[in-house]
Amino acid sequence: MRAIPLSVGTRIEERRVEGRGVLVGYLLVGFPDLATSIDAAVALVENGVDAIELGLPYSDPVMDGIAIQQATQAALAAGFRIRDVFTAVEAVRSRVDAPVLVMTYWNPVVQYGADRFADQLRDAGGAGLITPDITPDSAADWIATSDRTGLDRVFLAAPSSTDERLKLTVENSRGFVYAVSTMGITGARADVAASARTLVDRLTAAGAENTCVGIGISRGDQVAEVLEYADGAIVGSALVTALAERGVAGVAATAAELATGLRPGASIPQAH
Repeated sequence: MRAIPLSVGTRIEERRVEGRGVLVGYLLVGFPDLATSIDAAVALVENGVDAIELGLPYSDPVMDGIAIQQATQAALAAGFRIRDVFTAVEAVRSRVDAPVLVMTYWNPVVQYGADRFADQLRDAGGAGLITPDITPDSAADWIATSDRTGLDRVFLAAPSSTDERLKLTVENSRGFVYAVSTMGITGARADVAASARTLVDRLTAAGAENTCVGIGISRGDQVAEVLEYADGAIVGSALVTALAERGVAGVAATAAELATGLRPGASIPQAH
């Protein structure tokens, strides 16, 4: 039985009704192997994460920091194939009730065939795509394909974006707008840039209904800080590092710590 796609926007609204934001966790498909990456993604949800972002390994990850680059190289060396992402999405959705987005550079989607990719992602129960290296004005094919399939399309907004560019991004995003907290590559940082709050305010002024902040978030207190002004906090490098160093148990523990930021002072039920 195929999983029914679940929009991340629906999950954000559900949590908003509950009076809190969402925690989005990123892991790379196929790292350290396909089965373990699936188990790790499931562990995220079992330990408080609201939505999953599965990265598609790509040979030229220009936006990614060292932790994700190393995981990408390991996944590719282990034989990752694009079809594995659909296997992973379907397996995760069969085990946990959480939206699953795929984060991918655009070139692999083009090589695979955008319509074919979208159809298989939808059929696997996936929510949609986060596309870090295309902008709405260069994404006509993807916009048409995602409209046809009903998939979420998440575009990125940076502090350097003009107001006109932010408006274009808001108008063409579905699910949420991904607010990049600081310029540069991904990776955990001691402090989430103050520019993130300003960017979220600008996106809200441009009409954004849902905005999630990513890049640099690695602790529960940073999650809490971001959720004071944004609808969601996205964590990647800290989870990839936890998986590399301590396996699925490390991912579970890190997710549980991050989830303390969803309701500061509240305990998150642990999976058994």
